[in-house]
Amino acid sequence: SPRLPFVDVATGSLGQGLGAACGLAFTGKYLDKASYRVFCLLGDGESSEGSVWEALAFGSQYNLDNLVAVLDVNRLGQSGAAPPGRRPDVYRRRCEAFGWNAYSVDGHDVEALCQAFWQAAQVKNKPTAVIAKTFKGRGEPHMEDAEEQADAVIASLESQIRSNRHLTPKAPVEDSPQINTNNVKMASPPAYRLGEKIATGKASGLALAKLGHAHKRVIVLDCDPKNSIYSEIFKKEHPERYIECLMAEQNMVSVALGCATRGRTIAFASTFAAFFTRAFDQIRMGAISDTNINLIGSHCGVSFGEDGPYQMALEDLAMFRSIPNCTIFYPSDAVSTEHAVYLAASTKGMCFIRTSQPETAVIYTPHEPFEVGQAKVIHQSAQDKVTVIGAGVTLHEALAAADDLFQQGISVRVIDLFTIKPLDAATIISSAKATGGRIITVEDHYLEGGIGEAVCAAVSGEPDIHVHRLAVTELPRSGKPGELLDMFGISARHIIAAVKYTLKN
Repeated sequence: SPRLPFVDVATGSLGQGLGAACGLAFTGKYLDKASYRVFCLLGDGESSEGSVWEALAFGSQYNLDNLVAVLDVNRLGQSGAAPPGRRPDVYRRRCEAFGWNAYSVDGHDVEALCQAFWQAAQVKNKPTAVIAKTFKGRGEPHMEDAEEQADAVIASLESQIRSNRHLTPKAPVEDSPQINTNNVKMASPPAYRLGEKIATGKASGLALAKLGHAHKRVIVLDCDPKNSIYSEIFKKEHPERYIECLMAEQNMVSVALGCATRGRTIAFASTFAAFFTRAFDQIRMGAISDTNINLIGSHCGVSFGEDGPYQMALEDLAMFRSIPNCTIFYPSDAVSTEHAVYLAASTKGMCFIRTSQPETAVIYTPHEPFEVGQAKVIHQSAQDKVTVIGAGVTLHEALAAADDLFQQGISVRVIDLFTIKPLDAATIISSAKATGGRIITVEDHYLEGGIGEAVCAAVSGEPDIHVHRLAVTELPRSGKPGELLDMFGISARHIIAAVKYTLKN
């Protein structure tokens, strides 16, 4: 745990250490351009994890010759033998097949290990794997009572040291540049016009490229869909700080974690939000590491449209709301998206930015201020009868419904949450009290764990406030975005019906 001063990354969940080491090594070789080397100790049991092999592929892809993985082959897993048993030759061939330089050594032979580490330092353009064959408890036949025999066992091990020399390793060379990743400022206001239509997904790509010019330590990681999630804009303008992780979301999150360690970079990792679900373990370990990494999830909700339900993120808010100290941004136009990117860059802890594919109108002026945890009341009057809360595409559906209802003589208040976590409970509660205690939430997300539940939790201690929730309540299907919003009950038409039902009941 990073609660210990000498621990930078929490990797207690097996299979994640090598990915983080890849991030550290990438930073050292390509960004710091420093002489430090990175060593990662793995077990043969954890090497059954697919994320280990994702990291092996990444290490050779980027020629990380400053990285050494030490694989302890002792044949032992958690509850039985680890395949393929105590056969270092098998692991050596596998590592070589992934493009690594590999050595098989007796893991109990200190001189052999030192020789392997020296050889690894001479190899260029390849990471090195040291396959160390070991026997647990070798030389100590009564290890089962080791806690009581600790002093005796330590004395026995020390008696096996054959050198009489006083070993004094050289201090590491401190040749890394001084880096300050604090106080990231927006270089200029967003350059969008009111009414201009642009997807928040595209706006996030443009904002990242702009942020890259403002700070030279901004990096962007991607899992291959750069042409769909607009990270290719950053790649074009800052190719040396763009990291292609291919279709390996688990490893991408681990690499981002390693890159951000010790404040060396401002890391953004982006992919379809639905695909972050397969990296949930890496994400929660990032939170345990108290890391400052930023994740951008695109193609959210049924409004994604024709490409089908497997790419529609409808559970991502629930997932990230469960992560401790995670800030969740859900911008609704290009201006708020650019602010979300800049705020995430300077916000401590993990951040998640949820973006959408449909083009939506710009509703904020370039000089509109934004803060973490501060919602925007963007449509209100003294005659408001209901508070409607949305974010992303559903905010625009709420605004359309408000205009239609106004023509019918019904005034409603509309709130843009901007951040789902932390939630602006004060604005929600005051607006609810001003509108007879009536709230309607509308979200392009499943009912469980999303905006509606967050709002319900925020007002749970307040008397006489009723929340009516509109959300996706069944498995989605392919279709045009507008048709799907209507089919699953989160379009302007359904908001209008919900307002009338709430007033009637």
